[in-house]
Amino acid sequence: MSDRLKPGDTAPAFTLPDADGNEVSLADHKGRKVIVYFYPAALTPGCTKQACDFTDNLDLLTSAGYDVIGVSPDKPEKLAKFRDTENLKVTLVGDPAKETLEAYGAFGEKKLYGKVVTGVIRSTVVVDEDGKIEHAFYNVKATGHVAKIIRDLGI
Repeated sequence: MSDRLKPGDTAPAFTLPDADGNEVSLADHKGRKVIVYFYPAALTPGCTKQACDFTDNLDLLTSAGYDVIGVSPDKPEKLAKFRDTENLKVTLVGDPAKETLEAYGAFGEKKLYGKVVTGVIRSTVVVDEDGKIEHAFYNVKATGHVAKIIRDLGI
């Protein structure tokens, strides 16, 4: 497992395919703040709740200067189905190789139903306009996390 990021660290660069197969890079968002959230799998109950919460609050976050990118190990085809089924408005990108997940400390050992497993660690990282980590939240809950981010960011 890679190290977790801390405020002040440089956000690892990434370029990943979105639900339509188009490349999305963190560098595309330079000059804006970006909320990058990592979730285990599209079309699962917790991940759906979290993605819907981000979509429901996207206008608020965007007007406060934040872009939102959701990262999972899913392939673009599954992301497209997820987006279309749930009417999601957030940008979803896939990292089947898990390189970006690992670079952000969002992949590794975690407890699941009392057992230690290796997988995606539900995490959210806020990147500032200059590409530095502003906040890093690990082992977050799917439900209520977006409201907590909004509170923590003072939006």
